[in-house]
Amino acid sequence: MKPPTVSIVIVNWNTKDILRGCLGSIFTQRSELACDVIVVDNASTDGSPQMVEEEFPQVILIRNSANRGFAPANNQGIAIAKGRYVLLLNSDTVVLDGAIEKTAAFADAHPEAAVVGCRVLNPDKSLQPTCFMYPSVLNLFLDAMHLSKLFPRSRFFSRERMAWWKREDVREVEVVTGCFMLVRREAIDRVGPMDEDYFMYGEETDWCWRFHRAGWRLMFTPSGQIIHFGGQSTSQVRPQMLLQLRSGVLLFFRKHRSRPAYVAACLFMSLWFALRVPLWGAKALFSRTDRATCMLLARTYARGWIGSLGGWRTLCARV
Repeated sequence: MKPPTVSIVIVNWNTKDILRGCLGSIFTQRSELACDVIVVDNASTDGSPQMVEEEFPQVILIRNSANRGFAPANNQGIAIAKGRYVLLLNSDTVVLDGAIEKTAAFADAHPEAAVVGCRVLNPDKSLQPTCFMYPSVLNLFLDAMHLSKLFPRSRFFSRERMAWWKREDVREVEVVTGCFMLVRREAIDRVGPMDEDYFMYGEETDWCWRFHRAGWRLMFTPSGQIIHFGGQSTSQVRPQMLLQLRSGVLLFFRKHRSRPAYVAACLFMSLWFALRVPLWGAKALFSRTDRATCMLLARTYARGWIGSLGGWRTLCARV
């Protein structure tokens, strides 16, 4: 039997029903593309592994005894993947008609591209903006001051997330979002797998940076589309993941930016958290329905405010 063209790696943590829909959308595709599917389960307790074994016996299942995190679990799948391409796909996605085949065809036509992303939609079929710029001191400042949200159509203020771009054209980007990330095996062999210092969030940014530094291009094509529900695993532990996300940004600065830039990033990250403490504190005072949630978030932002001043390790330790 010939080796697959694409090896699809899906990391799962307690998203059984969503994962079922994702796998179903893959296997109902009418495609000539040879694919294999690898599910890496991070010690789910909702019956996800049993569901995969019973309903999708063709899937290669890796069971972890603990939640190893996103990057380490993906690396487990990558290590056994045999395809010319490895597709990192979130469990909370639905693959629309021919998206994988179309994206692989685009990658075949662009051998200089290490990573290719596709168009991502919300459940209501509206656009979900994906692909973004590398973290920088300027981008962090604009985010901290909420300017990117106040002026979403500005090419300057919303530069990091490129909110003004409708994702309707092919273009080179800096970071391809990890919910659908087609990666060339040749590029992985040259650059190496994901950096496992990142538990969750930041790993795809780091990987894209390393591909770029090695001379590869990172591309977006709108030819394929998926639906991404978003946050199905992380919503189960939202406060912890909020701190994890921000610590991942600081870790990127620590690894890839200058020492002064890292110090500035810590200060602006602290500012980002500090400006949100009174907002959630006020919501907690006046809320009649979700006061406990608002107080929890206010405390989380306060922990992030102090933790950011100590750098990524201190912030991460507060998760």
